[in-house]
Amino acid sequence: MIIDSHCHLTYEPISSSLSETINRAKKDGVQYILTISTEDKSFEKILKILKDHKNVYGTYGIHPHEAKSHQNIRCSNIIQKLNLNKKIIGIGETGLDFYYNNSVKKDQISCFEEHIYAAQEKNLPLIVHTRSAESETFEILQKHLKIKHFKILIHCFTGSKDFAFKLLDLGSYISASGVVTFKKSKDLANTFKELPNEKILVETDAPYLSPVPLRGRPNEPGHIIHTVRFLSDLKKLSFEEFSNITTNNFFNLFGKLN
Repeated sequence: MIIDSHCHLTYEPISSSLSETINRAKKDGVQYILTISTEDKSFEKILKILKDHKNVYGTYGIHPHEAKSHQNIRCSNIIQKLNLNKKIIGIGETGLDFYYNNSVKKDQISCFEEHIYAAQEKNLPLIVHTRSAESETFEILQKHLKIKHFKILIHCFTGSKDFAFKLLDLGSYISASGVVTFKKSKDLANTFKELPNEKILVETDAPYLSPVPLRGRPNEPGHIIHTVRFLSDLKKLSFEEFSNITTNNFFNLFGKLN
């Protein structure tokens, strides 16, 4: 069994052929899919997907790119949305992206912290996007963990080995996307090789970041088998062994799914 811990089923081209996409994933052994919220206006679409597809779960959160248009979002607003459906099992994606700076830094930080407050109150995993913001992301997470514990999942990790191990010190789980299979990602692959197996999840981030050998095509949850195969070879484990490890890690973080 495999779980795609992060994708965007509301995005095209997936959304226009959703049932077919989910069925293809099932045939490839993807038993559960977590579809991720990035903005408030698309959340109703996520709720409908959860209603229509038993094996799909969701999150609520505001991507750092969207912070500029969600400056009034508060912890209470986030919790209100989380309470709308029991299949909403995570908070995010949220975090910091100083590579593109589509939103100014202060708005990103403020929005990020509101999500942290919600994670602390609801005891749900915080799904963190971080790009070109390693020190700031770490400092914010560390600061708030000293006040009250919360669960952390770093999605689509592409950072440095030093950053990865500092995140492990905070108790974080770290997710691998198709990026780890790219030829230019040797340093990233070496980092995942050294990470403890019990802290690794897998994801597609579909429709983005298709793994080798499908790079350049729109991604979808079923393509995760290529990332799992790459990592299982890297870890010198069988495909089934590594699939089971990442699935158990997902359940340890998010809880068992009904």
